[in-house]
This record gives sequence, structure tokens and C-alpha cells, in this order.
Amino acid sequence: MLNLRNEKIEKVLVVKLRAIGDVLLSTPVIKNLRHNFPNAKIDFLTEPPSKEIIEGNPFVDELIIFERENNNPKKFLNLRKRKYNLVIDLFCNPRSALITFITGAKFRVGYAFRGRSYAYNIKLKPRLEVHHNVEFNLDALRAIGLEIVDKKIYIPLSDESEKFAEKFWRENNLNEKIVVALNPSGTWETKRWGLDKFAQLGDKISEKFNAKILILWGNKNELEDAKKISSMMKTKPILPPKTNLKQLASILKRCSFMISNDSGPMHIATAVETPTLGIYGPTNPYAQGPYGEKHLWIRKEDLECIACNLTECPIGNKCMRELSVDAVFDAFVKLVEKNKN
Repeated sequence: MLNLRNEKIEKVLVVKLRAIGDVLLSTPVIKNLRHNFPNAKIDFLTEPPSKEIIEGNPFVDELIIFERENNNPKKFLNLRKRKYNLVIDLFCNPRSALITFITGAKFRVGYAFRGRSYAYNIKLKPRLEVHHNVEFNLDALRAIGLEIVDKKIYIPLSDESEKFAEKFWRENNLNEKIVVALNPSGTWETKRWGLDKFAQLGDKISEKFNAKILILWGNKNELEDAKKISSMMKTKPILPPKTNLKQLASILKRCSFMISNDSGPMHIATAVETPTLGIYGPTNPYAQGPYGEKHLWIRKEDLECIACNLTECPIGNKCMRELSVDAVFDAFVKLVEKNKN
């Protein structure tokens, strides 16, 4: 097996474009790179929405931002001037493959999907069986002989975000309360459980556990959804103010539990070790579920089309529509039992 631990690696670039959740699931790669190359300069290239996920990470020397509206390949010629020894492409789409190739690094690592093989001189083969994206990312390090010492995903918090959350907790009298965050958002419509169901679930949890309910939101449309849920609930929930990602992470860190559609905030909750229940339908929880021993997920197992990966459903989104409030509540009770001290 190839072993780059014996090579002189002074400069490393990790490339991970795409969404917040995907970048979070790649963070164990950074820590393990630092373990294997303690004196190397380690840079990370990603897109603007994921900037806060990496910003402040103690294992990253420089964060490089890729902006799609200004993606002329010539722009990345300066990456070649940096003379990276090792580039690891964890996204492996045509754009990230081209960026990797342009660097001219001695070792260019990536999954050789169709049309991208040219970019890499260390070509990875994905496992045949379904496995979590954290393991998929770490397989890139295993393939080059590096030691894996830590698989935890990680988001760095800040003093500002911690003070923000402390103030929010104090103003809403949440100290020493059971606080359950509900996240009805999702980048695909097919990943979203019903707003009315979140409302019923929130009432049921509030009644059975004497819990305070937070309804999370990120953009204007999600705020409107949060208000709709609030209007349908018997128990008045709390809607946090607008937050950035680090502020959201600090709030989630203080929550007792999180229940969420498959989304970036769900992975943020797991990164700050808040016990999380993921609600799944078109995506595969074995690959993209909440990562770690504290967490659980639920889906409607009796559907043949489950985990179809479709952003539009031709049969009325049955996986979400037919997943009952009682089923999700029962899964939440299991989550509570699983995390009893």
C-alpha cells in the first residue's frame, strides 16, 4: 500500500466544495492530516456558505474561498505557485478535479469518477457497500497510508457566538430546562417533513417532557415556516433571532436534543454533541445520517422507493407524508433513553 507518511510533505490542500453538511463531514480529514503531518502547512478550499464551518479550525493554516461566479480556471493558477506537495479532492466533481489538476501537486488524490481521472495520479476506488460520508472522506487518507486517530466532526465556536447563545438562553429563561430544537428546513422539498407534523410533535414533546421548544430557521422562507408551525402549536415555542452558523452552533450546543430533517443544521448539532434525531426519506441515513453514538434516525422503512435520492417526487413524497407523528415521537423517546446519564 502507498504510504505518504514517509514522504516529505510540507504543503497540503484539501478541496471540498458543496454544502455546509458535506464540509462538516469532511472535518475529520483535517485533524488526521495534522496528526500525520504535524509540521505541514494545511490549507482548505471551499465555497462561501461553508466558510464559517472551517474558519477558526486550529488544524487549518489558511482558508481559501472558491466563488462560482468567478470560476475562470486561470484564477486558480496562483494555487500552482503555492507548490503543494499533496492535494486531496474530497468532492471530485469536474470543477474540483480541474482545480486539483491545476495545482500541479506531486500527489493528487481523488475518486476517479468518469471524466475526472485525468486530474489525479492517486486514483481512489469507492467501496461497493454503502458507508457513511465521514468514512468515505477518511478512505482518501487510508489509501495513502495515513493513520486515522479521530473520526469526530468538528465546528469551531467563537467567544462572540458563545456570548450570543448565553444571552439568548438567559433572556428566554432556558437555564436548567429541557430544550428541544426542531429544524423543519431542508435544501430539497422532498427532504422536508410536514410543518403540521412538526407542530404536533412539538406539542407532544412539550407536554410529555415539560420541554421548551425552539424552532430553527435560516432564511426568510424558513422564518415563515417557523411562524406557521408556531401558529399551529398549543404550546408557545421560541423562535431564535437570525443567526450565523457559529451562533447557531452555540445555541445547539446548549439544547438538550435536536430533531431535524436531513440538513446542515442537523450535522452542526452532531458536531457540538447534542443528541440528534434525523428524519429521512429520499436520502440515505447510512451514508448521510447524524454521525456518532449519541444519535438516531428514522424513516418509513416499508417503502420500496426509500432513499431514492430524488429532489422531486412523482408519487407525492410518500416517505415524508406517511411518516407519522407517533412514529417520530417514539423514535425521540428512544433517543432520550439512549442518552440518559
